[in-house]
Amino acid sequence: MQTNLYALVPLVAPLLLYGLAIMLLFKWKKPAKLLIETIGWLGIFISLTCAFVVYFLGSSQSMLLGSSGLGFAIRMDPLSITMLIMIALLGFIVLKYSLNYLDGDDRQNIFIARLATTIASVELLVIAGNIAQLFIFWVITSICLHYLLIFYKNRPQAVAAARKKFIVARIGDFSFLAACIILYLQFNTGNLELIFEKASAISNLNTALTSATILLVIAAVLKSAQFPTHGWLIEVVETPTPVSALLHAGLLNAGPFLMVRMAFLMNMSEPASLLLIFIGGFTAMIASVVFLTQPTVKIALGYSSVAHMGFMLLICGFGVYTAAILHLVAHSFYKAHAFLSSGSVIDTVKAKRVKLPSRKGSIGRIITSIMIAIVIYGLFSWIWGIKPDEEFALMATGAIIVMGLSQIIAPALDSSGGIKGIMKSAYLAFMVALAFFSLEKGAHYLLHSQIPTHYEPTMVIKMAVLSILILFALVVLLQLMAPNLKKGSFTYNLGIHIRNGLYANVIFDRLIGALKKDKFKWANLTVEEEQTEEQRSSEIKLSMESQR
Repeated sequence: MQTNLYALVPLVAPLLLYGLAIMLLFKWKKPAKLLIETIGWLGIFISLTCAFVVYFLGSSQSMLLGSSGLGFAIRMDPLSITMLIMIALLGFIVLKYSLNYLDGDDRQNIFIARLATTIASVELLVIAGNIAQLFIFWVITSICLHYLLIFYKNRPQAVAAARKKFIVARIGDFSFLAACIILYLQFNTGNLELIFEKASAISNLNTALTSATILLVIAAVLKSAQFPTHGWLIEVVETPTPVSALLHAGLLNAGPFLMVRMAFLMNMSEPASLLLIFIGGFTAMIASVVFLTQPTVKIALGYSSVAHMGFMLLICGFGVYTAAILHLVAHSFYKAHAFLSSGSVIDTVKAKRVKLPSRKGSIGRIITSIMIAIVIYGLFSWIWGIKPDEEFALMATGAIIVMGLSQIIAPALDSSGGIKGIMKSAYLAFMVALAFFSLEKGAHYLLHSQIPTHYEPTMVIKMAVLSILILFALVVLLQLMAPNLKKGSFTYNLGIHIRNGLYANVIFDRLIGALKKDKFKWANLTVEEEQTEEQRSSEIKLSMESQR
């Protein structure tokens, strides 16, 4: 990778946001709408310009500002610029939304300043060229999120969520720090490019490097709210909607991003891959099932995010890193839109009741649906030239896609909705498969220089992948066969447990005392009671009487 001065260009985008935050905190009482929108557009323009530079001139890195191989450096490569473009777009949308959302709030300037600081820190995280910078901004983004979560300290549920997040994040930070120390001692440099080059030249990781990869997995798992430490993410619906949008669409992605960034190391560690497969797979399965039982829009979206993060980490464990980044980008835009439009969705549902056709519960139709999904997947595999014996990991990812396609086709085929509904579902399944294979190929073309060129999973990993796929298939089959299942006390009780997330969040609350009011004073996490007008007026009267 070349060292060039123009690699500092991406730095302009976060610096503009930091400048905006400083002005809002120390100069302006009310945000200037035109300035905020201008800075947002400049950030998008800078990120797109960097994309053209990388495409035509290749990857590059700035000079190191530091010593002994540790310090500050900007890395311009397809992965970092892809993430930068996504963050710039989402940041602009969330900032613009916040101008109207908190209009009239006395602390709107403080909120937007914190929001801008968080976005800028995430941008500096993804363009980091050194493990020291990567770690520092990993921690800073967590701290910035902390102050966004407790923006309204009089909301007990938001504060309780922040308490859990604070503990989980600190454990993740220590894990990441330990991994960075091991990597530096083993490679004698903090430069990511040199670490990747030296790692690629090693045939097998030693004990220290294997430990580092496991610590990186722990950091990623805790950052992305994986089971059973996911409860804080479900409760942050108490925070302002722009925070939820930025969190679910941006900050949670730090876990999968770290796994893809460190792919040259993760690819060689069997224990780390197994951890990703089992933790990510189990979380994706549990959260997706719980998601289907939630009656509240934002809580359902929270469980959806947990499931998506688990799926991304799962396919990182498979070694299909391009599919993970593809999923990451798609999920970010979808989830930002879902949160920012959640109020409108509720109004639409209330105004327009849609009656779904009843299910028949025909085993033959359900099996036919699964066979159609397999045919669609097989057709696209053949068109794109995928070889099952050579691309096991991609085929395993595709098997999960088949399960998803069957969930689209079966409800229409196994119902009284008529041929029109069946054709629509088949068309939708066809388009989903087309999008997955086409975009995965495109992502591989763009990101191939930042991921290992060849990955051949060991027999142990193959067995782990197959066990997860069998578990997924059983859950999907139970969902498809749900109309035929007898409804008794067992299914009723199981439904209650699932709806409450198997009570993992309750257990975590009790374990750390998250609901105790005065336990977290040291972390600035106490609930401030909001006084009513009557309380304030009575206090004024009492003070006046005492003065008399």
